[in-house]
Amino acid sequence: MKIKNYLLISFLLMAGFVLASIYKPIETAYTSTPVNEQENRQNSDTAFHKMMDVLTHPRCLNCHPSDNVPKQGEDSHPHHFDIARGESDKGFEATKCATCHQSENNPYSGAPGAPHWSLAPHSMRWQGLNRFEIAKSMMDTERNGGRSPEEIKNHLTEDDLVLWAWEP
Repeated sequence: MKIKNYLLISFLLMAGFVLASIYKPIETAYTSTPVNEQENRQNSDTAFHKMMDVLTHPRCLNCHPSDNVPKQGEDSHPHHFDIARGESDKGFEATKCATCHQSENNPYSGAPGAPHWSLAPHSMRWQGLNRFEIAKSMMDTERNGGRSPEEIKNHLTEDDLVLWAWEP
């Protein structure tokens, strides 16, 4: 029995060597590009600061205030009518965000609107943070609502409220 096993293993090894010696890899058009560490770092820095130019814009910071007061306008003044965050980030009972902010802009009152209008949770406050602190906060699942990097990307690129902010 042992001899049969040795013969079988020897035969399989020899067959493998023969097949390996006649195998030719498929030609591809892929060419390796040497990594230029300096250029890679520069591209990364450029992309980071371009993204942070957006995230530190008043249209983002107005909904990510460091206090409990939503902000308005390019000058980030406090929301009119003494509106405040409230228990669920959507105002207080008599002054909930949805009282004025519907799922779309209201042409009669002038109140802007988009789906799920609210402040970002207090744990996601950015106002007063520098670019690196904002980035760190965004990646911290304790402060970002448990979002993965992919979910953060989707929030920034697909969320109706976020998209509305750039095309009200």
